[in-house]
Amino acid sequence: MRFSLLSQALSGATLVVGLPKLSNGVENGLVGLERKAGGILGNAVGTIIKDLAPLLPISGMDHKLVSYEDALKEFANAPKAASNPATYNDSATPEELAKTAGGFKTDAVTASASASCAANPNIRFEWDNYSASDKQALMSAFKCLMNKPPSGAFPPSTSRWEDFARLHQMYTPNVHQNQKFLPWHRYFIWSFEQVLREECGFNRAFFWFDETKHAGAFSASDAFSAPYLGTLGSTSHCVTDGAFAGLTVNIGPGSGNSPHCLSRQGNSADTAQCSTAYQNSCLSNSDYANFEKCFEYGPHGYGHNGVGGVMADVYASPAEPFFWFHHTFVDRAWRIWENADPNRLNSIDGTDINGNPLTLDTVIYMGGLRPDVTIRQVIDTLQGDVLCYRYDY
Repeated sequence: MRFSLLSQALSGATLVVGLPKLSNGVENGLVGLERKAGGILGNAVGTIIKDLAPLLPISGMDHKLVSYEDALKEFANAPKAASNPATYNDSATPEELAKTAGGFKTDAVTASASASCAANPNIRFEWDNYSASDKQALMSAFKCLMNKPPSGAFPPSTSRWEDFARLHQMYTPNVHQNQKFLPWHRYFIWSFEQVLREECGFNRAFFWFDETKHAGAFSASDAFSAPYLGTLGSTSHCVTDGAFAGLTVNIGPGSGNSPHCLSRQGNSADTAQCSTAYQNSCLSNSDYANFEKCFEYGPHGYGHNGVGGVMADVYASPAEPFFWFHHTFVDRAWRIWENADPNRLNSIDGTDINGNPLTLDTVIYMGGLRPDVTIRQVIDTLQGDVLCYRYDY
């Protein structure tokens, strides 16, 4: 993965997004490129990029999405929880927030018992509760992984960052559109966090992004601004501002691998589906399988598609930095659903991609990036053996 030095002006062309059936009528095409000799543009445009990788049409697996209105019908007769999902939260105490703010407690991570972890967990802070210093440290850690050589275990990855995109690409058919989706991605995020810490010295509390606050207006969040992720425009475009301007992605599109630019195509109608109402509708399902299906095909899928471009590539979306924002949101939803009933930490239902029933002993494979674990080891984020974290609310 590389960053180019700025040189292209972009003209409009639409992009076929990677969550199919939403954009089948969108026109394919490469964006027109105007080469520049170099230099600096004004702040309104940003630094000019030289040798920007091409803007490629992106397609992915046949990923079914269900709108909020259709989900209400689909799950109308599913068993419902007696509790009110509007009250679900993670409720970190003021003392926990104060102890964790601005730092990461290694003693909590290595806790050997759930009691020790629960008494001293790490807290994931919502993006708006993150300090400017924390935000910049996170961007620097992301770029650190992008500049590190690949492990060699995930060819054709060109960086440690792309190791994660390649692993996700390899495992996509097995961990999407089935109930393994949530536990696999929970451990995937945790593995990413540990590599950030161990290999790039990231020592801040981790974060999450509350998409319900920005439903229909992701671009209004300062996450999509020049100091951080760069602009989320409504037309198909390579990212040419922010911390990741000019980033070349070498994993994808889809199950193939060709160099292309980090691209986006914001869609407010799709991000509007990441609403509190839709989230609560999913949370109201008392069975894990129904909750998982509702959230995967609902707010999860629409969050990917609403950012578009590389983020909409089901296979290689972890190459887009916003992937980690989005999937902490997904994981937090599972966490608060679990909190609503202690029995949910001791059982799981649903099936894997082959139709085999999930059990607590079902193995979550991480391709050698981290040790494989069972669902039992990751179903409770305060279990203490592997995971030890909660969310700030």
